[in-house]
Amino acid sequence: MTTTKEAPMSPADSATSPFAFATSPLPLSATFDGGRLTSDGGLPWLGEADAALGLCEALAACIPEWRRGPVRHSLLTLVRQRVFQIALGYEDQDDADTLRRDPLLKLLCGRLPETETDDLASQPTFSRLENAPDRHACYRLAEALVEVYLRERERDGAPTRLVLDLDGTDDPTHGEQEGAAYHGYYRQHMYHPLLVFDADTGQLVASILRPGTVHDSRGVLTLLKRLVPKLRGRWPGVALELRADSGFATPKLYSYCEAEQIDYTIGLASNARLQDLAAGQLAQAQSQHATQQQEDGDGAKVRLVGEGRYRADSWDRERRVVFKTEVLPKGPNVRFVVTSRTEEEPLALYDWYVERGEAEGWVKDLKNACQADRLSCMRFWANQFRLLLHAAAYWLLDTLRRWLVRGGSARRQLDTLRLDLLKVGGRVYQWASQVRLRLASSHPGQALWELLAARSGRA
Repeated sequence: MTTTKEAPMSPADSATSPFAFATSPLPLSATFDGGRLTSDGGLPWLGEADAALGLCEALAACIPEWRRGPVRHSLLTLVRQRVFQIALGYEDQDDADTLRRDPLLKLLCGRLPETETDDLASQPTFSRLENAPDRHACYRLAEALVEVYLRERERDGAPTRLVLDLDGTDDPTHGEQEGAAYHGYYRQHMYHPLLVFDADTGQLVASILRPGTVHDSRGVLTLLKRLVPKLRGRWPGVALELRADSGFATPKLYSYCEAEQIDYTIGLASNARLQDLAAGQLAQAQSQHATQQQEDGDGAKVRLVGEGRYRADSWDRERRVVFKTEVLPKGPNVRFVVTSRTEEEPLALYDWYVERGEAEGWVKDLKNACQADRLSCMRFWANQFRLLLHAAAYWLLDTLRRWLVRGGSARRQLDTLRLDLLKVGGRVYQWASQVRLRLASSHPGQALWELLAARSGRA
């Protein structure tokens, strides 16, 4: 054994000033000198998810080596350390200055916690790493994430139908980052990333950084012209469909989808002609609402869904438009979508369209749990690379979530998952032939560990 038993330290032994508390039966003092402890005992599960996906290895293979001569940290080690730290909730590069000594993080990045004295990388190394990729490297990295998606999506068999949820989101900026600009709708300086999710699985397909002032639909055709051939090349005959909000309602996108035989259902912003189209149904809904109030005083909402044909001045032809007219106690709510679908009844189609609201939860997971809005590098392509690193962290956490759901656990937000599964205190021991991680005995996440350990297909 390479470690020795550590005796409890007295207050006089402490190398740091103690933090004193007077709220317990005896005086309590706390110091940051516990030795080979980790607060992220669930980190091995991130390592297992990474091994199953081949994620960090795929990303590292796309990063240009900027260093000359001998190096202390391989590109794979750097990518793993950075992505693991983000997934654990340490999004700042500066966090590496202390976490580089964490015994479990060292182990999961390929270094023995005790006998290998070299620590992991610090903040200056990560700054150089994130500035290494140019636009070509970022393109290869984005392709690598798509390849991860393709492998994982077919793990249970090749899909016969794919629904892609498109979404643009705001990423506030607070400096002079290249490409950041003031956006009038969001009323802030920002980037404007384009995100693509698989509507059935919640898997992140693409995350593309865009300047702050671009329209929601900017770049979507370029992305689809690269993505669609990959999907059809992998799964010939797969049916493709798009869902998106009104920011993507452009005739170029409709025409592209129709030419490529891709179904679409996309929100439409209201205008006078669309309001005229729905006016009769809205009057009917208002009449029903008034009748309900007269008969029983019930102010419950009335919701009707209908359809019509509509052609905007910029369109080359008429298209099917489905509209919802809803009367609420606070007033009417009318919504429109344009669709290439022809067979579904209006109500069923509209209800299916509003299911895309689940994608907003996935966006929140990416931004809140994976801190994907921390794009503070000066260079645009460095921030694109950083967005892809945060997307990789999303992949790891989402993979663990899907494993748990398959095992019968409730679905969690990713920040809740991290707290329940990964944030476990533990002590790391290294012997000559193995490493032992002793975890907190009273942690409520033990049941989740047992579910993951019992999952089918685990080596």
